[in-house]
This record gives sequence, C-alpha cells and structure tokens, in this order.
Amino acid sequence: MSGRNEPAGSALAQPLRPPSPGRAVLYVGLFVLGAVLGLAGALVQPAWFPGGLLLALAAEAGLCVGAGRAVGRRAGAAAPALGWALAVVLLTTSRPEGDFVFAAGSGSYLFLLGGIAVAVICATLVPVRQPDGGSVRLRK
Repeated sequence: MSGRNEPAGSALAQPLRPPSPGRAVLYVGLFVLGAVLGLAGALVQPAWFPGGLLLALAAEAGLCVGAGRAVGRRAGAAAPALGWALAVVLLTTSRPEGDFVFAAGSGSYLFLLGGIAVAVICATLVPVRQPDGGSVRLRK
C-alpha cells in the first residue's frame, strides 16, 4: 500500500460497463454509415482519380472526426472506421466470375492504405471528455 491518497471515484478504479442501449444503437448506426461510406468511396475514387481519392478520404476523415466529437468518446470515431475497414476489405475479394471492385493500381492502394491511416489518425486524435473528479495536478 502506498501513502498516496487516491480519490474514491478514480476513473482507473471503475469497472468496465457495456454501453447503454441508446449508445449501442448509435454505435451500430455509425458502423453502418462507415460501411456505406467505404462502399461509396470505393466507387468514387477510381472515377475521378486524384479528386475522387481525396474526396473519399476527406469524407472518411470528416465522418470519423464528426462522430467522435458528437459522441465525445474515441469509440464514436472508431465505430465508423471499423465499418469502413470491413466494407473495403470485403470489396477487395474477387468473385468467382472474375469481377472485382479494386483494380491493381496506385489509386486503389492509396485508397486502402490512406483510408486505414486516416481512420487510425482520426480515432486517436479525437478530443475526448475528461472524467469528472478532482484535479490530479499538484499545487492546484
């Protein structure tokens, strides 16, 4: 035991709880919206090569950052990012007929790798609310 006085309501000492039903529905909706955005981006990015790629990546960044700010948690930004990633990974497989969505070109690879990078950056850098409680800084 250390001699430090820890507040009784420390965020680290709280057990993990599942999200409320309303928040769970919100996360599922954001996941589906991210999947739809991944499908739309996969179709837009090869149409107008540099502009479509930038538009698709900017839309993904906007959705992830906007969802994270609206929800106030990193999970709000991660839900559409996971939906986007799942949709794009499923679109990379070829069908038995030989059809595919992504051609073997630089634009497709930039969309896949750039989208993953944008998702990670947005989910990491979203500002989150700090837990309520006393100040943890000394002399404050």
